[in-house]
Amino acid sequence: MKSKRKTKNNKKKIFIGAAWPYANGHLHLGHLAGVLGSDFLARYFRLKGNDVLFVSGSDCHGTPISVRAEKEKTDPANIANRYHNEFKEIFKKLEFSYDLYSKTTSDTHHRVVQEIFLYLYKNGFIYKKTENLPYCLECERFLPDRYVEGVCPNCGDTAMGDQCDGCGKILDPAELEKQRCKICGDKPEWKESEHFFFKLSHFQSKLSEWAEKSKGWRRNARNSTLGFLKSEKLRDRSITRDINWGIPVPLSGYEGKSIYVWFEAVCGYLSASKEWAEKILKKNDAWKTFWQENESIHYYVHGKDNILFHTIIWPAILLACGKLKLPDRIVSSEYLNLEGKKFSKSNNWAVWLPEFLADFDPETIRFYVGMNGPENADADFSWREYAKKVNSELIGKFGNLVNRILFLINKNFPDGVNLSGNRRGGGKKLLDLAKETFSSMGSAIEEGKFRESLKLFLKLVDRTNAYLEKNEPWKAVEDNTEKAENDLAVTANVVKCLSVLIHPFLPKSAENIASYINFKILENGWNYPTYTKVKVDKKPVPLYRKIENSIVEEKIALLKKQNKKKRTM
Repeated sequence: MKSKRKTKNNKKKIFIGAAWPYANGHLHLGHLAGVLGSDFLARYFRLKGNDVLFVSGSDCHGTPISVRAEKEKTDPANIANRYHNEFKEIFKKLEFSYDLYSKTTSDTHHRVVQEIFLYLYKNGFIYKKTENLPYCLECERFLPDRYVEGVCPNCGDTAMGDQCDGCGKILDPAELEKQRCKICGDKPEWKESEHFFFKLSHFQSKLSEWAEKSKGWRRNARNSTLGFLKSEKLRDRSITRDINWGIPVPLSGYEGKSIYVWFEAVCGYLSASKEWAEKILKKNDAWKTFWQENESIHYYVHGKDNILFHTIIWPAILLACGKLKLPDRIVSSEYLNLEGKKFSKSNNWAVWLPEFLADFDPETIRFYVGMNGPENADADFSWREYAKKVNSELIGKFGNLVNRILFLINKNFPDGVNLSGNRRGGGKKLLDLAKETFSSMGSAIEEGKFRESLKLFLKLVDRTNAYLEKNEPWKAVEDNTEKAENDLAVTANVVKCLSVLIHPFLPKSAENIASYINFKILENGWNYPTYTKVKVDKKPVPLYRKIENSIVEEKIALLKKQNKKKRTM
């Protein structure tokens, strides 16, 4: 549930852009690991009272979609729409609180991209040039970047013609060794074709200066960007291709040529903002306060393979457009592996999100990825470790703590519990820690340190569990009702705090807890709540269901079976 949008001028404007997944196949846990932090940020900043614009969408024009459409003998639009609709449903189940989840086939996106193209062309940042391009004699057509496969000259991995997923290096098809057509496998020839180029080289010094001064970037983004800018000269890049599936070049005489995905997809952050203003808010200029005010803060959340598109390509386009906000915070993840090996669509080595969400509570994976995601180094998803962490930490520590406190109050104090004037030692210390946790967790979230924030949360949970065990209110209620009430009131007020503190990460759990004590999280905001009498009108039920070992072993066996079957096909 989203809070009401704040409109006061003194509220900070926070823009959050999550990476746009290719609409050519199911999403898996690796995709989630790259973008989940975007929702943590959006929910936190809304609780803080900031004016948040959180957007993303499906990348529908990528050549992977065309390749899949050819294999399935259908139209690329059918593939894109199928997976776009699936993505929307998946993100809804995962509780992403997008203000707008769009797609690159929207009318607004087409219009905005063509406007950017024409503006840059008229101002000399886009120019025409004839170049040699790969041409497949068997398929009788020019091959866009991702229709060319080969060996990366940098790391030796198999790569596509635009970027190596192995090392992240931005490539040109001509750089690949052992080139072959993605469709038929033949070696392409090279023929001349006229195309439009973006003057990326013009922005070398500006981008270097900007990146050097950057703050709030994750280490991998800063290091890879500065390393790239220092070791290589930026080259102008062709931004059009001989392909019909895409946004048409808005100039006469260039029918059959489209603006290529690497240029137009990143423009989706701006086009989605304009679409939100026009179609959701019904105020066409509302996007400007996020994009044209220096005081606004822009977060970009994505995986490791998208870093250079967000720290070089998109900033260069923004600089060319002028008067548009550059990224402030780059929240880029490393890779999430599966049972010690890389996720692989081709080998069916993946945990697909539609299947996962059919069997497991979405909040369990939000918690697990938040605690164990690839923030600063590659991480590994293990079915057994997932079950262990959820059962021991989310359920064993947090869920059971909340359930015990609410149960004791409901059973022994039907009229509720209130803090006495004398909050003895441990109680005051615990409440002071709860108050301090708002500041420490908030700072960690704003810096993209979600794991650290959740560790601080669990520290408060542990201290509350220790307080409960030490004071044993279930015993004290028999001979010292006042003490029992005070101790339960202390922990009940901590439960209030916990419901707010966990809200960015586990919104349904937070609202569920708050419903027992008639507490309005969104009205309270990211603030330490005032002391009030706490009454629990209904008997609490467990927040989560334990993950049984049997289903975990079943998932592991199924994964290995599918992987083996795929390899032998």
